[in-house]
Parts: sequence; structure tokens; C-alpha cells
Amino acid sequence: MKSSESLKNSDAVEYEGGTYDVIVVGAGHAGSEAALAAARMGNKTLLITISLEMIAFMPCNPSVGGPAKGIVVREIDALGGEMGHNIDKTYIQMRMLNTGKGPAVRALRAQADKHAYHRQMKLTMEREPNLTLRQATVDQLIVEDGVCKGVITNTGARYHSKTVVLTVGTAARGKIIIGELQYQSGPNNAKSAVKLSENLEQLGFDLERFKTGTPPRVNGNTINFDETEEQPGDVQPHHFSFDTPDSKYIAVSDQLACWLTYTNPTTHGIIRANLNRAPMFSGVIKGVGPRYCPSIEDKIVRFADKSRHQVFLEPEGRDTDEYYLDGVSTSMPEEVQQKIVHSIKGLEKASLMRPGYAIEYDVVAPYQLHPTLETKIIKNLYTAGQTNGSSGYEEAAGQGIIAGINAGLRAQSKKPFVLSRSDAYIGVMIDDLVTKGTKEPYRLLTSRAEYRLILRHDNADFRLMEKGHAIGLVSDARVAKMEAKKKQVADEISRLKAIKFKPSDDQVNDFIESHGDNRLKDAVSAADFIKRPYVDYQTLLRFIPAPAEKLDRHVIEQVEIQLKYAGYIKKEEQKVERMKRMEAKRIPDDIDYEDIDGLATEGRQKLEKIRPETLARASRISGVNPADLAILSVYIRQGKFSKKDHEK
Repeated sequence: MKSSESLKNSDAVEYEGGTYDVIVVGAGHAGSEAALAAARMGNKTLLITISLEMIAFMPCNPSVGGPAKGIVVREIDALGGEMGHNIDKTYIQMRMLNTGKGPAVRALRAQADKHAYHRQMKLTMEREPNLTLRQATVDQLIVEDGVCKGVITNTGARYHSKTVVLTVGTAARGKIIIGELQYQSGPNNAKSAVKLSENLEQLGFDLERFKTGTPPRVNGNTINFDETEEQPGDVQPHHFSFDTPDSKYIAVSDQLACWLTYTNPTTHGIIRANLNRAPMFSGVIKGVGPRYCPSIEDKIVRFADKSRHQVFLEPEGRDTDEYYLDGVSTSMPEEVQQKIVHSIKGLEKASLMRPGYAIEYDVVAPYQLHPTLETKIIKNLYTAGQTNGSSGYEEAAGQGIIAGINAGLRAQSKKPFVLSRSDAYIGVMIDDLVTKGTKEPYRLLTSRAEYRLILRHDNADFRLMEKGHAIGLVSDARVAKMEAKKKQVADEISRLKAIKFKPSDDQVNDFIESHGDNRLKDAVSAADFIKRPYVDYQTLLRFIPAPAEKLDRHVIEQVEIQLKYAGYIKKEEQKVERMKRMEAKRIPDDIDYEDIDGLATEGRQKLEKIRPETLARASRISGVNPADLAILSVYIRQGKFSKKDHEK
């Protein structure tokens, strides 16, 4: 490992810029949450960004939430983060997705006013007492004896700190690609961070090259909406933050609609005829793209049997007529993009305001990270967001708050904070990244969470708010409010368990028979009666007295879910307990895998590369088989930790 002290900034005269507890580099969604978390914990925090106009900016889809992602936003809010508050203040449409499915996969999605979202987050950060904002480009880290001590900017400023968080995102040696055109740039034509990537390589980090992209934007005044399908927001009030009252809900009549149209065989023909000019297929793009958000040209090739693909027309804000063409991400030449757009129904005369583009960027291979998001190579250095190989604003923000918390805790000489896979989707994501790694931009999916019935959007406050309070990010008042809600849920469940429906109750039996079910033969509690698929809480109130205290809809939602899914939830909780026992079996830091006889070659190589902290994490590494785990468990139990210890 080389020391960055030997790497001098040749572009500017260096000077001492100041000393802080925590420095955050980059102000996207990861950097914003990291900086706010560290500052709100009482740390003197400096946020350095290439452009203050890029704070919490949305260079791609102007939305927050969706399957799994929406649950992460709720988790960030429960921990004391800002994303949920910010989108509740600035959304232009809100919808609950997957309402026809079980509660494990339901999630909120909001269409954002991208410019208002940026402005509101910037203002929030400007008003945070312990946080200083600075516009500059970080060129290198100050590293002494393997410990990060600060950063040096392109202006020559040397800022010292106890910890540093890197959230550079797609600006890391970013390169924009549009057809044959290529140029060095970050997202939305922002400046690219080149020297920092070079510095990380010099310090011994393994960097990978990923790719993502965006679709064209068009002028809404040139869209024929009569030829598209309206996608309105929900009438039911929704909020991401547990603090936002229903009075802050924007009526559906004041929300902005999205619109749906489709590609067609003509569109696909245009794309196929120009594949030789598509950077993805001509070899121009070297970075690995996202599997779950492919470009339109990739979709046409991969799904050649499909006659059409969805295109969502999404407004970018209230003060602009610019529309985002979700589903048409592309890096084709600009003139080909115009032909593609004009071939789509409703967009025949659409005026292209911005072409779509691909962007290649550097990623710190996440196997080089601890679950705290501190790097294994440089102490006191943390990374988060797309820097770690993830995709999406929500994934970035979720990592950002954890990195900011841990950087803040280290600065205060306190124990680190780690979320397990049974605590939160954020825990699932971080464990996936640091234990399994990723060879493509990582996207969080509900299918990645083995305990998804426990990790619901509706109970994030119950799961995480006390943890946020212990860290210092959640106020006493918020916790008290959550505890009061939890007590209301428990009291109502107890009440329903005590109320019995008897076989002699003709009104209840008539209702049962009207749904094709058999009459009661034995007495059942109201708590068991609600488990029937055609019964909800409001149905119960037709047959039993209402509670003495009126319950709000969030309490009722919890009562219904906890009773209807009680058996499934109990099974998941039992699985969690078994996993916790494995998590308790820690692997010593100095273990020498070369000294363990019987390990398969692949298992030994993977264990040495990733160096998991527990047997549970070792079990999730691809290439480590059950026999390897059994041998490793015995070896640890015998106390043989390293060759050095073995020789003693």
C-alpha cells in the first residue's frame, strides 16, 4: 500500500482548509444522508461536492420508491434519515404498488419534482448547524500508516478529519457515451472525478467499471396525450415519513399524472437497423450494465419475441414541461433516438430536449468493505452508494445513512452499527454487497430478502426507530409516538383475542354462508375470525363493539397484518433466531485459511478474499460449501486462529 502523502497535488498551491470530525465526499443521495446523519449525531461535518447544484439531484428517473426500494426509504426515515421527509415535501404523485398482493411486497412510489427535491434537500443541509457545504473536487486522500486522515481538493485545500466517507457515484472517472460520441463527464454533464480514482488505485483498491444510462427527455407540449393511457396518483393519502400527517397529503386532483404508451414493431425495426451504431453492441461500452434496467436496444435483442415494451411518460416537475421517457434508456446516436421516439404512439411529434446517454464509471469492488462500510484496506475510510456497485437513489441513500452513522460513531470512539438481514432491507443490501459482491449494478429486490414478511414497509418504525434513537438520530418524541402506536396495536389484538363468536350467532353464520363458507361449529375468537380471506377489520366491527379509543388507519393496518399472517410471521421469526445463532459464531480477524486442512480450493480462496466476520456470512459466500463450513466451525471451536497461534 502506498501512502498518499507522497502524491502531491500539482495543480494548486496547498493550504490548510480546516479540521473536522467527518468529511463526506459527494452530495448525491448517499452523500446527503451520510452528511446529515454524521452532523445530527453531533459531529463537525464537511460535505464536499463537485457542484452544489448536484445535491440530491436525480439525473435518471425522477422518482422515489417502488418494490423493495420504497421499504428502504421507510427504513431510512425510521433511522432518522431525510429522504422520506424530502419526498413528502416535494412529490407530484404518490401511489401504493402491489395492493393486490400480500403486505410483504407492497411499497410506495412517488413521482418527484426533481428540481424541488434538490432545492429542498440543499436547504435542509444548509440549515444543519454541524454541517458545512463546500464546492470543490477531491483529488486524493490523506493517508498515514494505513489510516485515512482527510482529503486534498483540486484547489489545494487540505482538510483533516477523523473519518472520511466517499460517495462519488457515477462521477468517478465518468464517461458519457452517445452513439459514436464519447467524452469525460459525470452525470448530467457535471464534472468527472478522475484523480480520486487514480489515487484509490495507487492506494491498492480494486476498481471495477460499471455502466448505467438514461432515456431521452421530451417537451410535454409536443406529446399527444390522447394517444396514451393516464396513470393517476392514489386518492388514499400516503407518506414515506412516519412523521408526515395526512393533512400534508396532496389531493389527487392536484397531483400530476403519468402516462403510458408502448413501443411497436416499427420502433424495434429502427433499433435493429442501427445496432451497428449502438455502443452496447459495437464494443464501445466496456462497463457492465444493470440487468434489471436494460437499455431499449438491449431489450429488443434479449426479448426478440416481444412485439412491444412499456414506455411511461413521467413529468419532471411542476415548473417544467420536460418529460422523462421511462423504458427507453438508450445510448444510440441522437438522430436514431429521434426516430425511435417519433415511432412511438403519442410521441410522433415530440420535441427531443435532451438525448439519452450511457455513462461508464468506477466502482470500489465491495468485497473490500466491512459490513459497517468501512474499507478493509484503509482504516477510517467509508464508501457508500454507486461507489459500492449499487444502482438507484434509494439503495444509495440506505448505504449513505449507514456509512454516515458509522463514520460518526468512529469519530466519537463508539461501537459500530450494523443492520442484519433480519433487521432491514438495508441490512440485506449491504450484506449482499460485502459478502457476495456484484458483477453488475446491484438492484434491491424483494426476492433478495429471505425474511420479507417481517421486513415490510408498514412496520419499519417498529423495527428500526429505537435503533435510530440509540444512535441519536431519532428524538424522544418520535419514539414515544411509536411506542404509543405499538401499545394500541397490542391492546387491540388482545381485545380481539378475548372476543368470541359462538355457533349460535346467526348473524355471523349468515355472513359466513354468504361467502360460501361453512357455519361455525365451535366458538372462535375475533382474532382468528379475521384470518378468513373475506374478513377485514371493518367487517369485524359489524359484529363487535368498536374499541373505546378510536384507532387510526395505521394501527388498524398493523392489527390486520399481524393477525392474518401470524403463522407465517412466527415461522420467519424462528428462522431469524436460527440465523442469529450462526451470526454469534464469529471468525477471528487473524485466521489463516491456508492452515485449515480439508477446505476446498475455491472455498479457501473465497474466504481469504472476503474474510467474513461470522459463520453466517461465510455460509452466504458463493463457492463456500457446507463441508467447508463444518470444517471451519470445528477449527474455530478448537481455538486454532492462525498459523502463528498453531505453531505455539
